[in-house]
Amino acid sequence: MTRSRLLALLLLCLLSPVGSAQVPVEDNPSDDPAVEARLAKLSHELRCLKCQNQTLADSPSSIAADLRREIRTQIAEGKSDKEIVAFLTQRYGDFILYRPRVTPTTYLLWFGPFILLLAGLVVLFRYIKQRRDTIPDQPLTAEERRRAEEMLRS
Repeated sequence: MTRSRLLALLLLCLLSPVGSAQVPVEDNPSDDPAVEARLAKLSHELRCLKCQNQTLADSPSSIAADLRREIRTQIAEGKSDKEIVAFLTQRYGDFILYRPRVTPTTYLLWFGPFILLLAGLVVLFRYIKQRRDTIPDQPLTAEERRRAEEMLRS
């Protein structure tokens, strides 16, 4: 292959993901500001199922737009925030909650980092104590003290 063809192929490979970039989906906001305020609050508490590390409010994906539309519909039907969250949790599981609840199944998630930190501190302190015990504590001899004082003077 010639150098120009290789360069063109490399450029094509590098630019191909740009064409498939995600285009934000347009939402149809409600005319009622109270509905939009509740939607904003709820969409910050719920996770996008596709993006996984974004809330529904931050996600540009089409499934996030569908979920926001579903939340708007349920708000218009008069459901409370708890009922909407319960419906979405029943349908998609606890994964949809951006901040998971503290339950026996999530204890490791919530308390695991602290347990690991404490275990690491225990290991560190035991190592330091063991190391300190193995180093003999000997005072300087008269000759060593004299040499140290000479070094400090010069």
